[in-house]
Amino acid sequence: MTATASVSAVIPCFRCVRTLERAVASVAGQTVLPQELILVDDGSGDETRVLMTQLQNRYQSGWIRLVLLDTNAGAASARNAGWDQARGEYVAFLDADDAWHPRKIELQVKFMDSHSGVAISGHGHRQVESIPGTTADIDGVNFEDVSPLYVLLKNPFVTPSFMVRRSLENRFPSGRRFMEDHFFLMQVSAAGLRIAKAHTPLAYIFKSIFGESGLSADLVRMQSAELENYSLMQQAGYLSVVFALVLKGYSWLKFCRRMVIVKGRLFIRGRSKY
Repeated sequence: MTATASVSAVIPCFRCVRTLERAVASVAGQTVLPQELILVDDGSGDETRVLMTQLQNRYQSGWIRLVLLDTNAGAASARNAGWDQARGEYVAFLDADDAWHPRKIELQVKFMDSHSGVAISGHGHRQVESIPGTTADIDGVNFEDVSPLYVLLKNPFVTPSFMVRRSLENRFPSGRRFMEDHFFLMQVSAAGLRIAKAHTPLAYIFKSIFGESGLSADLVRMQSAELENYSLMQQAGYLSVVFALVLKGYSWLKFCRRMVIVKGRLFIRGRSKY
């Protein structure tokens, strides 16, 4: 019998019929199973809810719970809706088009249980075309604290690696569709709460984290949202005017680098056709 942990896994989903089954299977395949899986339909309006119901009936009764939102409000609001319904001590987030390493829950819960002062932990990821056939290649993980400065300079880990304490008062900024996860981490860190990261890749993503498809493909709006994050942190009194300007300058440098990478990617793909 598979051991379980006091974890609520939350998958927000918007028109995710093509990928949801794979994401759910990666949760169900954990060596330590989360006590529940909450699927949040973010007002998809297609066959998503039909598939969710089918998956709910496929697995053990009561393990999958559905949260159905009438209006599409974005992943941040959908994650919050799932978080509000969670019963586990921890909440772990997975995007519908990503997947987890089989030992993700086991290893991350072990760390969180033994470090009560850590509010959020995350880990590394691998970009893959399909889930590797051999995944028993991890003996353990080493988590290290992430400094507030590092959180300001760079989003330290992808959302499918987040594990938070359910009791945490902070939430994702409702209604935000770009860089909302980074702003959430900024607020938590600025509040003096500990954030930890392991570099071990315990999540699988199937596209580049920026510039390829979905919301992450809109680099201009991502950049605008990051600049807004710094302005909001300044308005809240966490950043001085000068430091906020420095961070925005650094953000523009990162934006230019991303644009060069994306243009180079497109050029290489274009050349490969000939």
